[in-house]
Amino acid sequence: MSRPGTCRPTVAHHVGPTPTPTPAPAAGGTDGEFVVAAGRSGELPAEAYATCLATLPGMGPARLAAVVQVEGPKGAWERLCRRRPWTEPEVLTALGSRGARLLERWYGRAQEIDPLAEWQRVVDAGVGVAALGSPAYPPALADDIEPPGILYWFGSPEVITGPRVAIVGTRRCSQAGLGVALELGRDLTASGVSIVSGLAAGIDGAAHRGALMDGSTPPIGVAGSGLDVVYPPGQTVLWGEVAEAGVLLSEAPLGRPPERWRFPARNRIIAALADLVVVVESHARGGSMHTVDEADARGVDVLAVPGSVRNPSAAGTNALLVEGRAPVTSADDVLGALDLQPAGRRTRDDGRTAPDPADQPVLDALGWQPSTLDQVVLRTGLPVPSVALALGRLEELGW
Repeated sequence: MSRPGTCRPTVAHHVGPTPTPTPAPAAGGTDGEFVVAAGRSGELPAEAYATCLATLPGMGPARLAAVVQVEGPKGAWERLCRRRPWTEPEVLTALGSRGARLLERWYGRAQEIDPLAEWQRVVDAGVGVAALGSPAYPPALADDIEPPGILYWFGSPEVITGPRVAIVGTRRCSQAGLGVALELGRDLTASGVSIVSGLAAGIDGAAHRGALMDGSTPPIGVAGSGLDVVYPPGQTVLWGEVAEAGVLLSEAPLGRPPERWRFPARNRIIAALADLVVVVESHARGGSMHTVDEADARGVDVLAVPGSVRNPSAAGTNALLVEGRAPVTSADDVLGALDLQPAGRRTRDDGRTAPDPADQPVLDALGWQPSTLDQVVLRTGLPVPSVALALGRLEELGW
């Protein structure tokens, strides 16, 4: 005999009291502020049923929000188990023209899912979780125009307070773009601004690495996959550091791969969390442009870093400037847009040895864009051998 809300019998090792998550390092809230897994009746929480719904094929954010809005996560799950279709217009609209076929897939998949097993998986992972409407749900997202139906996190969602700036950009960025993103992340964090980003390679990762260099304000990361599926794989260390210092969020259940549609969905969460969005580098049709659209839909101002007209990875940001977006040349421009002052920002040592005064003109001539040896020679007026030696010394120092 199945438990209430369960479409198939629960396996033997689940016999016993319903699991309740307990606080774990870098997982969930503080002071035990986790959702309670079971009351005296042994009922599973709404988060368990929302997790089951989120694992269904084709269940994106809009569809999840529509079915949950009608009768809550448990009611929606029980409806699927009993093979009762929805008739509400908002659900039919979300299902689309192939809704009947999609429902058949959901009915079949629901027979294979055990809500208690899915909930046990969340508990065992030490992941914080809250369904929309739960007291643990971050207020910054609760009033969004398209809030996630369920959120998972490592770290502490309580850090989502105060001024927040999203720094986004392309993975295929220039070295200059990486440097700007890192400096913005570092300097804004030092001024009490939380950096929001998607943890991707390139600009996103550089911004969070800059934030972690200062460490005075918690960073906020938003993943496009389950929190146990690091993507891209090379960001494993960064994911852990962001979760430890701040919070790492995802609306994808555990085990969900980084499917293509999840990244635009992630971008809307980034925009929803931000007071401002700064695009450092983006191709004309880059994913960052989707974040810009999401920010515009929410009335969140977008700023852009100017780039060389010869740099294809700056085509999108330069187009934003042509549209009339405010330019960003330093953290002070962002702080000004937030009506914040950079007062109190301390001078930091970034770990590099200062260049020899004789090499400084060569460093200045390099600028922020890739330069050839001939270009540096032309700008400095120095002999080729002198410039070449200076460049070698600067490279050894990390410049």
